[in-house]
Amino acid sequence: MLDHVIRDATVVDGTGAPGRTADVGIRDGRIAALGTVTEPARSSEDAAGLVLAPGFVDPHTHYDAQLFWDPYATPSLNHGVTTVAAGNCGFTLAPLNPERPGDADYTRRMMSRVEGMSLVALEEGAPWTWHGFGEYLDALDGRIAVNAGFMAGHCALRRHVMGPDAVGGQPTLGQLDAMLRLLHEAMDAGAWGLSTTQSATHSDGDGQPVASRHARPAELLALSRAVGEHEGTQIEAIVAGCLDRFSDAEIDLLADMSAAAGRPLNWNVLSIDAAVPDRVPRQLLASERARKAGGRVVALTMPILTPMNMSLGTFCALHLFPGWGPVLALPLPERIARLRDPGVRAALLRGARSDEAGVLRRLNDFGRYVIGDTYSPGNEGLTGRVVEDIAAERGQDPFACLVEICAADDLRTVLWPMPTDNDPASWALRAETWLHEDVLLGGSDAGAHLDRMCGAPYTTRFLGDCLRGRRLVPLERAVKMLTDDPAQLFGLRERGRIREGFHADLVLFDPETVDAGRATLVHDLPGDSPRLDSRAIGVRAVWVNGVETIRDDTVTGAVPGRVLRSGRDTRTVGTR
Repeated sequence: MLDHVIRDATVVDGTGAPGRTADVGIRDGRIAALGTVTEPARSSEDAAGLVLAPGFVDPHTHYDAQLFWDPYATPSLNHGVTTVAAGNCGFTLAPLNPERPGDADYTRRMMSRVEGMSLVALEEGAPWTWHGFGEYLDALDGRIAVNAGFMAGHCALRRHVMGPDAVGGQPTLGQLDAMLRLLHEAMDAGAWGLSTTQSATHSDGDGQPVASRHARPAELLALSRAVGEHEGTQIEAIVAGCLDRFSDAEIDLLADMSAAAGRPLNWNVLSIDAAVPDRVPRQLLASERARKAGGRVVALTMPILTPMNMSLGTFCALHLFPGWGPVLALPLPERIARLRDPGVRAALLRGARSDEAGVLRRLNDFGRYVIGDTYSPGNEGLTGRVVEDIAAERGQDPFACLVEICAADDLRTVLWPMPTDNDPASWALRAETWLHEDVLLGGSDAGAHLDRMCGAPYTTRFLGDCLRGRRLVPLERAVKMLTDDPAQLFGLRERGRIREGFHADLVLFDPETVDAGRATLVHDLPGDSPRLDSRAIGVRAVWVNGVETIRDDTVTGAVPGRVLRSGRDTRTVGTR
């Protein structure tokens, strides 16, 4: 007997093949029947007019901590994501050196700063009972609602071996050997491979460059070679040029790391803007160079524009403009005084418009910011208005106007920059770029930057756009891009397609309405900390390993997800 049958759905199976009307039967967590299903079932539902697709695979998340207090990985699961890749950018919660209990606090403060996670939530929401990477995976096994795979973070490896010297220091030969042993142990336990960062925007809780930024190429290549000794592994790497354009040295480094491992390397995120036409070809040179060297470098890119809120009062992307960090780190009264100084504002604007600002330059048109939440009587009625309109009424420069609005709220004002790359030419360039064999959709950062951005709903928003918006991609190809393509990159065993014998990771949605709601701030993290959330529209149900986990945007309470371990749950993906 089947456990459940979904009848008369339009099955879009993830291969890119045309959708067809069919029944899908589930038994023991797998797809047991596909077509006209006559076998008896314990339950069934009519899905006529609805689309049944494989569960979506998000290739870049930071759910490493959130899964402890939110095993449903919301809102990703609500939006049909049944498998997440975590442990990215060199940042993981394990391994932790048992001889230095303070390393856990260092890790929490680093994650709070670099990934925008609530420090209170990190302190109160996770048990922190592990030391080894395998112990961390064991702590999650059997208690999550999504399938989750984790890279081993370079920063944690360095910190475990080198302690405080990991920041600023170089490992001895003995220390490098110890790092390699730790990485091997992590992959033996199921880590998907290595993640690392060299990005200039990544700083720890003390404001210092994170540990992996101090690694030289020889160290990175040694770790990469270790990855190649394990089945079903990968590399994920971030360098400074990911934000704009790679340097020649960065192109060589990414290609050489992939070739040394004999494994794909993915990086995040490829920004596409028709106003910067040379960026995409420059970034994809890394893929071209890798293929010549025997590797494969894959760029992740988002199929939607993810809005980010900004604030002059708390850490956000504005701090990353050249010269802005020291000013925005000042105590509140001094910060306001400095921001009101015309000379300081002029210097800040120069930094925001400089070449060094890279892709962040798209945030420097302060007249195009929209005012979000305000807190003072003087700002009443400004919510939803564009700064340049307010500045014109007041006879002010837009940046000076923005500063005065924020100062009236003691810098708590929420700011929403309007996108500069929402034009038809940029969308046409995106559609063209998505065709490249080394470009993959993803890069949500779900689980990170919780009160600043909400990238998790990219799946449903993209589908809605494909069905009723710009229609840049047919539905069948869009589903493949969200399911089978990332499953193939990671070598997921028997996931990513609707096929008999495959794991029953499924999402049922209404093609007439599927979409994502507007991001709203909620206070549901441990310690009542805030995050942005977005409801799923038109998603009827989500199954993970054959068990219903979402019904009409509400979690069922079931936790059928699995920690996906390399080798057992992933196969080796070659670079040729």
